[in-house]
Amino acid sequence: MGKSRKEPDILVVDAQLGLIVIEIKSVTIDQILTITGHRWEFQNYYTTESSPYAQAENQLFALLGYCDREPILRRQVTGRALIALPLITEAQWYDSGFYQLPSCPSIIFRDCLRYGEVRDRALSDEAVVTWADGEDGGNHTNEINPVNHTNEINPVNQINEINPVNQINEINPVNPVNDGVRIWGGGRMGKIFQVNSELPNLKSDTSLLKLIAQTSPIIKGSHLKETQWQLLKAVVSGTPIFRKRLHPPPNHQQKNQKQTRAHILSQIRQNLSPFDLNQEHIAKQIAPGPQRIRGIAGSGKTVLLCQKAAHIHLKHPNWDIALVFFSRSLYQPIITQLDKWLRRFSSGEVGYDKLNLKLQVLHAWGAKNQPGLYGNICQAVGVRRLIPGDISDKQPSESLAVACHELLHGRLLPQLYDAILIDEGQDLIVNNRLKFGGKQPFYWMAYQALRPINPAQPEQRRLIWGYDEAQSLASLNIPNASELFGEELGHLVTGYYPGGIRKTETMYRCYRTPGLILTAAHGIGMGLLRRGGILTGITRVEDWQAIGYEVTGSFLPGQQITVKRPKENSPNPIAELWDGKLLEFIAYRSRQEELTALAENILYNLRHDKLKPSQEILVIVLGSGFPAIQLETAIAEFLISQGIDIYIPSAPDCNILEIDRDNRKPNQFWCEGGVTISRIHRAKGNEADMVYIVGLDNVAKDESNLQLRNQLFVALTRAKGWVKLSGVGSYPMYEELWRVIQSGDSFTFTFRGNPQREISVTDVGEVRSRYDAGGRNFQNADLAGARLAGADLREANLIGAILSKADLRHAKLDGAKLVIADLSGADLSYGSLRKAKLVGANLQAARLIGADLSWAKLANANLGNAELVGANLTGVNLTGADLTGADLTGANLDKVDLSEVDLSGVRMSDGRIGEELP
Repeated sequence: MGKSRKEPDILVVDAQLGLIVIEIKSVTIDQILTITGHRWEFQNYYTTESSPYAQAENQLFALLGYCDREPILRRQVTGRALIALPLITEAQWYDSGFYQLPSCPSIIFRDCLRYGEVRDRALSDEAVVTWADGEDGGNHTNEINPVNHTNEINPVNQINEINPVNQINEINPVNPVNDGVRIWGGGRMGKIFQVNSELPNLKSDTSLLKLIAQTSPIIKGSHLKETQWQLLKAVVSGTPIFRKRLHPPPNHQQKNQKQTRAHILSQIRQNLSPFDLNQEHIAKQIAPGPQRIRGIAGSGKTVLLCQKAAHIHLKHPNWDIALVFFSRSLYQPIITQLDKWLRRFSSGEVGYDKLNLKLQVLHAWGAKNQPGLYGNICQAVGVRRLIPGDISDKQPSESLAVACHELLHGRLLPQLYDAILIDEGQDLIVNNRLKFGGKQPFYWMAYQALRPINPAQPEQRRLIWGYDEAQSLASLNIPNASELFGEELGHLVTGYYPGGIRKTETMYRCYRTPGLILTAAHGIGMGLLRRGGILTGITRVEDWQAIGYEVTGSFLPGQQITVKRPKENSPNPIAELWDGKLLEFIAYRSRQEELTALAENILYNLRHDKLKPSQEILVIVLGSGFPAIQLETAIAEFLISQGIDIYIPSAPDCNILEIDRDNRKPNQFWCEGGVTISRIHRAKGNEADMVYIVGLDNVAKDESNLQLRNQLFVALTRAKGWVKLSGVGSYPMYEELWRVIQSGDSFTFTFRGNPQREISVTDVGEVRSRYDAGGRNFQNADLAGARLAGADLREANLIGAILSKADLRHAKLDGAKLVIADLSGADLSYGSLRKAKLVGANLQAARLIGADLSWAKLANANLGNAELVGANLTGVNLTGADLTGADLTGANLDKVDLSEVDLSGVRMSDGRIGEELP
């Protein structure tokens, strides 16, 4: 923020207190030499001088400048700046004489903070601070708080780092001082925190909020009303820049007056995009390794990746960053988004510059006059770049895979980039026959072209990809780590990085498509109400919940399931404003009848609804190959004959049906004044308010074809407002679609068994799916708290895995490799671990009641306070194991050698305590 483009260390946003910027200086009193005005001079510190208060002021003024752009916030937001010195007490400061300085700012001393376990982690990241705010242009570490401190935690008022297991819950600002506080930790913190009641871990007689409130504001505003509070949160996150500036709409029309779609859109565009703490969290993270972002259609994956790329570039301007996409029609929208976020985050100082090679927007392949990731790597290697014409009879994604395969063969690729971000990642997946050594060719090429973050961990490279497997139109393979990088690296995006950054994020809120249309898209896309049973989809409760649905029932054959999408996860307000139907389907007797109705509807939209032909109306053609091309042409010709201007993507202008190769504009999807008509592959990534989907019969003829069902899903989710779906003839799928539409926001169906293609969203679901598919390598996987009861993981490689507090009751782990795994607090009751390798494993306080551990290897394992009541320990190797406080009541200890085991406090199988044994 501000001139220096440094993040605030802590930003507090409160409805009453306004904006508070806190600059942290983790210095001891002996490290401060002098303070002259705003300039502080240091010794034995990572820098010799700094101006912490001036920096905090600059950041505050930058934020207030954004607030003043909004009329209802102008001069209404209070602003304060403080310095935090967590290693210096107030007495030390007074003894040094610094308090007498005329420019002494407001300071939060060590006395005001009570360093419980959570605060230790929050402020010091486990006693090590990473200097990431660019004070010296690099990263440094500095141990803080080397002295002993109290570990008392106030059980009522305590700061809670956002739970990495649960979804992030937005704080409800009922009480604007307490519940309405938000804290963003940037710079060294690198985390986002939520505050419950008052700020935590404070001494009862010294409230930090009270201290802040007593600090004289730099800018004095007023107590914010609810609408101002909501807008302030949005300003901080940046969402108002995407709100169209229109004149206020007229008052709501009376119900007896005819609504127009343009009027409804004018109302919607005045609504502020709701603040999403989850997305704010994801966008500002810089993961120290690969990261996967799974987002349902319309959740804002492209916007988030642009935010993330802008954020990384501004924090690390010397890094080589590539933002990659596959659909060429996304080229200009991505550049526009990236430019907006760069300017937003830099106070207008930095925009997208295609000449700045440190931040490149690249097509995956590249073209003659447009750089691409594949092309750039070919140039660096010194080999000729293949073009689609060199590879015959392949789909575009397959042709690119062949080109990447040839580039990878027998070569070590140069490491050119520090971060690569891939949008619409499912478009770059190919079927198994085109893989390179069991890996996806494009992803493996991108991974090889990245510099390792740490030479000691060469597998950690910053490849970030967003995807939605429901939008796969070519391959049905799902882009998880084992699919992309091979089974040996299948664990790369399971669990968390240090500091709580998720390796896989799931975006479950849909902002674009109305909830009724999105649920219909999922229902028909998966075949939830299909007479023959589900074709593809999710078969675990937790996976449905992860994409924003509520579930009743169990996924067992013959059981009834109900899935429902709550309104808060589809916040598009159009259903509340529009009296008519949002989704309609009509089957016609002939194609001519279908096209006639299409033309009449579009003319009505243009003349009565006052919709604009370009970007507000879109016609999508279903089907594949030549039949789809024929239908696209037929629609275009008929609409032109009815006086409607049309546009075919890549054409040089409107109403051009035959596109000359030399005059093509492959990046263009819209043309002013024309209604775009597009087949599904070009429509991906685009959106419109009114969407017409033509040719459902091309899907219904082959209704069990998953790629065709995905076409329908993609088409439906292009809509921001309304969909009119049509086809000709009569097919069983039409009846299914009618039932889906009638079901509204919930579906009730009978689960008949696993579908053709099973989709897993959560880490646990993916582990099970990978295992079922033959994968066995889950080394170092982070599955803390995972619900794996009854899971079959026999012979799995779980070396170093984190399974603390996992539910593994009745799990099958025979022969599994759990060497040095963390199973502390896990429940393995009645599990089967015959011949499992648990050498050095942490099983402290684990529940192993009735578990079968016969012939398992538990040498040097920690079984302190473990419950082994009734367990079968026949032949177990316990050499060097720690069983302090363990309960072995009723356990079978046949052929167990306890001669080298400390049995202090152990309750033996006969009930005697270890000390009582002869």
